[in-house]
Amino acid sequence: MRGKVVLITGGSRGIGRSTALEFGKLGASVVIVYNNHDKKAKEVVQEIEKVGGKAVAFKADVSQEFELENIVEFVVKNYGKIDILVNNAGIVFDREFEEITYEESLKIVKTNMLAPLFLSKLVAPIMVKNGYGKIINVSSTSGLYDFNPGTADYAMSKLALQSLTKDLSMKYAPIVNVNAVAPGWVNTDMNADLPAEFVKTETSKYHMKRWADPKEIADAIVFLASDKANYITGQVLILDGGHC
Repeated sequence: MRGKVVLITGGSRGIGRSTALEFGKLGASVVIVYNNHDKKAKEVVQEIEKVGGKAVAFKADVSQEFELENIVEFVVKNYGKIDILVNNAGIVFDREFEEITYEESLKIVKTNMLAPLFLSKLVAPIMVKNGYGKIINVSSTSGLYDFNPGTADYAMSKLALQSLTKDLSMKYAPIVNVNAVAPGWVNTDMNADLPAEFVKTETSKYHMKRWADPKEIADAIVFLASDKANYITGQVLILDGGHC
């Protein structure tokens, strides 16, 4: 990854953080986009720098179109290119189906679905111009078989990323590889407060009898972004520990 410029949304915590660290360890220049958690974003940059990597944190709300333009402008101005885009930023609201609000669902759609769509629209032409690019979308098993009516809008947005992956892989081949990962349950901050009984029940559904570590998802993302995956495009890699 030495010499590569990587743009990661939602890079201050969870899967994004682990992915940023892995790219940084491999010598890439990493741009970490985050919306909240200033301290955590700064810590990720510092961790990458400790191992000799290069990283910078850029604060932006990816649900706002003008912010997406600002992100790309910043990266191109400072690095001259974008080799790898990881559309990782995502939000979810945990409630009963009857409690779903239009405002919350719109926020989810803008962050989880429209941000990857329009950020890819901005970044892909840059990759084509440079003759190289990898886009990895972070989807989910939600909506595939992990059903929860209260997070139906979240599941819809994540399934949409799989469709986007197929469309972009067709549009930008053979220069840009576009793939997605679809993790099951992962031990992240977002899931830290789930009820113990729920965690136990969900864990029993996995052959591995545990939830994934964020680094295990990051490893798959880094693989898809590497030259070892040059013939892989339009695919959705399900990372669920063997769901029953």
